[in-house]
Amino acid sequence: MPVYDEPLYYEIAFSFVDIPRQVDLFEEFVEKYSRIPVRRVLDIGCGPSQQLRELARRSYEAVGLDRSPRMLAYLRERAHEEGVRVSTVEADMTDFSLDGPADLALILIGTIGLIGSREDLLSHLDSVARSLKGGGLYVIENLKLNWHSPDFLGSQTWTMERSGVRVETTYSVELTDALNQMLSETLRLDINDHGKRKSFEETIETRAFFPQEFVALVELNGEFEFLGYFERSSTRHLTEAIPDNIALLRRR
Repeated sequence: MPVYDEPLYYEIAFSFVDIPRQVDLFEEFVEKYSRIPVRRVLDIGCGPSQQLRELARRSYEAVGLDRSPRMLAYLRERAHEEGVRVSTVEADMTDFSLDGPADLALILIGTIGLIGSREDLLSHLDSVARSLKGGGLYVIENLKLNWHSPDFLGSQTWTMERSGVRVETTYSVELTDALNQMLSETLRLDINDHGKRKSFEETIETRAFFPQEFVALVELNGEFEFLGYFERSSTRHLTEAIPDNIALLRRR
């Protein structure tokens, strides 16, 4: 069964992120690089988006975009339980529009890697440009920059637990076509839900963009300034290609 059809387990699997600290970082980027004040924030490929819920707690207008109705329903339900408001848009991230532009756009935990071709990436940038005010930032988390590293391929496993639900996550990456930079990515969740065991696994084909190829495509698109590659946890520029990173764009 698809992992992404299980919002609760998916959220627990990725709950290792310090959300308040991460949102603090977004605000630091805004203070340093945005040319406009930020009131409305768009999270693209949002999933359960604890980030949007935190932003809503800080009185931002929070908008989540995803093509999964189950994820969006879960996000709205969790936001309601937490006493905050998050609006949602069901759409594909390569072709979408909003009813009004955002001041800041986010795409997190490597979701940008689900875009499978140069043409789709350019269409995605067009969609973000339509949905973002001039001078606003686009924060892209975890591009696959570290092709040089022996750890780029292979698998990693981690375990998270919340309220009696234990989720062991295995994420693996296999190179399937070096010429076309195609990868096979598998995400597996092994669950112990109060003694009830179940597993979910999903494999998708993705395409990675080399760091300077990505910059060239941003320049070809023409709607954004490329401000640089940064550390994932600070506003410091990268000095080497690492997996934990942020690419920062600004709408022209």
